[in-house]
Amino acid sequence: MARMTRAEARQPLPRIWFFAALAALGVAVVPAGLLLRSSGREPAAPAPQPSAQRGPAPLPTCAYEDERAAHRSYDDWDRTLLDTTFRLGRRYEPPDLVPTKRAGLGTDETSVREFVIEDLRALAEAAEAAGNPVDITWGYRSFQTQEWVFDYWREKKGDAAFRTAARPGHSEHQLGTALDFKSKGAANVDVGWRYEPAGVWMREHAWEFGFLESYPIGKEALTCYAHEPWHYRYFGRQRASEIRASGLTVREFLWREAQGS
Repeated sequence: MARMTRAEARQPLPRIWFFAALAALGVAVVPAGLLLRSSGREPAAPAPQPSAQRGPAPLPTCAYEDERAAHRSYDDWDRTLLDTTFRLGRRYEPPDLVPTKRAGLGTDETSVREFVIEDLRALAEAAEAAGNPVDITWGYRSFQTQEWVFDYWREKKGDAAFRTAARPGHSEHQLGTALDFKSKGAANVDVGWRYEPAGVWMREHAWEFGFLESYPIGKEALTCYAHEPWHYRYFGRQRASEIRASGLTVREFLWREAQGS
């Protein structure tokens, strides 16, 4: 804004002289505010100016860091975001782990959180009824077990292991709600499982029982890991349906939700 000079300040304002002249002629001068009030109308309030709104923070890049996950209590199992950056602590071990054999899958060595069992059993029965029976190879993995898994793949693949195996603390398996599936009776599973009948059935129907594929094909830049058609994480039926309907990957959905968008 331009600043008034002292010389300009000494000059009478034209508006003042105008009203003085009207008064000299006997013309009544009534302030505009009084006219409005006498007519029952108030001066219009200035229109509110739109406030600048910031959008949600962008999805983090796939950096290999070690930040603690924002939601990392046992009750946050369906909100915890784990990726190449965010992790759980070494001592994170859910207190309600039970054998997956309660759902008719896996062995005495594979476990999952107890509240997953009912839907896991329902999924197994539905897959069997559809002629595409499934089984599991992994359930819960502790921080220490993940150390062994990552070191094993690092020795076999070198730096490529960072894209195919999570570092300790960064694995969804530590939540006790992630499972690696395979066809029933098969020795193991690989990426070709995506095209096998059981793999196709899982991709089309697992969400109906609360399970979502964490690392879908073609989304590697968003998930930070290579495609794993066997890896599913449990969210419960309603929440899994919401995430699927969003069209987002699990990582995108959890990030946006945490940002309040």
